[in-house]
Amino acid sequence: MQRNEKQNLIGALHEKMSRSVIAIAVGYKAINAEATVKLRKTFRDNKVDYKVVKNTLARLAAKGTPLEKFTEGLEGPNAIILGYDDVVAPAKVLRDVLKEQGDKMTVKAGVVQGNLVDAKGLQALADLPGLPELRGMLVGMINSPASKLVRLLSTPGGQIARVLKAKSEKAA
Repeated sequence: MQRNEKQNLIGALHEKMSRSVIAIAVGYKAINAEATVKLRKTFRDNKVDYKVVKNTLARLAAKGTPLEKFTEGLEGPNAIILGYDDVVAPAKVLRDVLKEQGDKMTVKAGVVQGNLVDAKGLQALADLPGLPELRGMLVGMINSPASKLVRLLSTPGGQIARVLKAKSEKAA
């Protein structure tokens, strides 16, 4: 790789690292090409970046970002997973991928909004509801009092209608 290519790669990676709200380093071994393509597609479909980068390039790109401490301990073959909007979605996708890959992938470290997190912390994060689920819960909570009010207001009218109907049937 030429020096200017490396500089472009470092610049692009630095920009992505500075925008990311979650980053996870995973070690991998003996993953075949077909599984790697499937991995990349899974992450891409969930709007998460999956990059295999040399450790020295990752360290250079992380300088001046919240991920600087995160890249210091990287050794061996690693992939970096970067999420930009939701902190829970990348953790959920990674949890599913780790179940599928078994011992071939291991979580080395993670950073969530500037805080270092270990594998157990990422697992706990993956167990939380995602942004769409939280939005649905919020809409349900907002909608619940309104629907109760409508039911309460319609109850007396319904009772009067049933009483009048019963009286009319009795009289007939």
